[in-house]
Amino acid sequence: MVKTLISTIVAVLLFAFGALFEYKFIDKSFNEFDDRLSVLYEKSESKDATIDDVLSVQQFWIKSKKSLHAVIPHTEIKEIDLWLSEAVRLTEQNNFDEAMQKIEVLRELCEQIPTTFKLKFENIL
Repeated sequence: MVKTLISTIVAVLLFAFGALFEYKFIDKSFNEFDDRLSVLYEKSESKDATIDDVLSVQQFWIKSKKSLHAVIPHTEIKEIDLWLSEAVRLTEQNNFDEAMQKIEVLRELCEQIPTTFKLKFENIL
């Protein structure tokens, strides 16, 4: 009886710490990505963004998603890939207004995706 209780408590603690680590890792990754997107948005707003700026953000995302693939759904990664690719092409065409719209969506995704990994009741069920 005592072994079962201790095993259950240990399993729950491992689950909680694992979920907390996962959330912190995802949140940190998306905060760094959002910081880069914020700079890109400001440059696009002032029409100073270059293709190198956007490609730099895209390269950062490509490096980040290698480790994120293990913890977040591939569909969310693919969605970011698509929005970011559109922002690259629009910036390349000097279509800053539409590129800014794509970057706004990316920033919203950076805010929303980590919240789905918080250890909250609605995320457990």
